[in-house]
Formats: sequence, C-alpha cells, structure tokens
Amino acid sequence: MTPELQAKYERLQAILHTMGAVVVGLSGGVDSTLLVKVAHDTLGERCLAVIGKSEAFPEGEIEQAMQLARQIGVRVRIVPTHELQNPLFQVNRPDRCYHCKTELFSVLRRVADEEDIAWIADGSHADDTGDYRPGMRAAQEQGVRAPLLEAGFTKADIRALAKHLELPIWDKPSFACLSSRFPYGTVITRELLQKVDRAERYLRQLGFRQVRVRHHDTILRIEVESHDFERVLQHAPDIVAHMKSLGYLYVALDLEGYRSGKMNDGLRVRSTVRE
Repeated sequence: MTPELQAKYERLQAILHTMGAVVVGLSGGVDSTLLVKVAHDTLGERCLAVIGKSEAFPEGEIEQAMQLARQIGVRVRIVPTHELQNPLFQVNRPDRCYHCKTELFSVLRRVADEEDIAWIADGSHADDTGDYRPGMRAAQEQGVRAPLLEAGFTKADIRALAKHLELPIWDKPSFACLSSRFPYGTVITRELLQKVDRAERYLRQLGFRQVRVRHHDTILRIEVESHDFERVLQHAPDIVAHMKSLGYLYVALDLEGYRSGKMNDGLRVRSTVRE
C-alpha cells in the first residue's frame, strides 16, 4: 500500500469511528463492498449492511451481495424498494436517478431508525463528482454520508485497497441500475427491465465482463471494451439470434466501446447547444 493510500485508509477509518454507527447500502459492487468491509472492521456490530431488492437491479447481484456480506461477517438485511411505483421514475427524465435514490435512501432511513442508528452511507467517491449524477442530490437531501468521498478516495484507490484487503471483487467491472440502459424519455417498465437484464446476462455467460446493452426501441446497441470487439463478431450469429428472440429487430455493436455514463451524452450536447 502506498503512503498516500495508507493515509486515505486511516482517514476513512477515523471518519467511520467518529460516526459511531452506520447503515450502509450494499449493492455488491466494489465501492459499497469496500465501505462495508472497512465499516465492519472499524465498528463491528454497529455497522449494518442493507441490500435494496429492486426490479432495476441485475439478476444475481443480490445473491452475490449476500455472499460478500457473509464473507465479511457484517450484519445484513434485504429490503424491497419500489421505484416502479413512482411515475416520476418511470417517465425516465434526466433526473430519474434522483427519484430512484430518494426511494432507496428513504428505505435505508427507515431501517436506520428501526436500528437506532443515526447515519446512513453509500459508496460514492471522488470520481463520481465528474459526471451528471442527480442521485447525489438525493443523498444530500436525505443526509446520506459518503465516507469514501470524504476521505478522498478515487475509483483506483478503492480497487487498490480492496485488493490489499483481499476482497474478491476488487477488479469487478462497474455496473449500474438497469434503468440506465434506456435513453431519457423511454418509459421504463418491468418488462423492459427484464428484457435488457436477459440480454446482458447472455453476454456475460459468453464471457464478456464489462458489458452494457442499450435499448433503442427495436435496436439493441452492445457496448463492450474495444479488445472484445473481435470476440463479439466471432459470436455474432448466436448473439443476434438470442437478441432477436427477446424481440429486437436489429443488433448493433458500438464501435466507440464501453464508456460509463454514455447515456448522458445527449445531455452534454444539449447543454453545449444552449451555451
């Protein structure tokens, strides 16, 4: 561990120690898993991990999050969330993530109140401030702490510390709520969420680790890292057949490759035009 990372690690431990007790939203990604690990090591039974069970959560992630919680030894609860019951989430405007996170943090707050715990926290970090993330506004309104951000952690720091602490998901590819697969303005339904989940699951079964499918009505746009392009083409007949079985007419490979937050590109273009 570098001296800089050691300093951030100690700062994170100090922040958590000062908080005294915390409810942490656990998604099973490397950010929230690292936060749960350090919080549990620091606070013991005064740390509670809460997994939100949502229809917008990729299938299999809840099971993996539970497995990680058991490995860490932290207390854990699974609670349902109901984003699809909120029309402001379903209509999928650019502030969709705000409504999703408001639902999640409201559920976490209820759990924290039941446990008599003052603080709730999520795995936001320094790199999250560089993109359009309305969910961070929801966190501020709900009084959610971001200890990793407060301690100055970047994504690279998180992966390095997770590896040092021997967390098996230290190099797990980033993933996001399934609702991020749809262009703003596309109404989100349970059926569409299941459709893109099945599409991504098929690609992961073929061995693609960092993958997104983007839904554009009858067109499915596949994002993988550029070094995987050739492998996509090798599997093209099977991929096309599977995606058409899900109801897509056309299957496209994005030649730019995977990039986090790509669905926000349209927002940036509109902002530039207004300027």
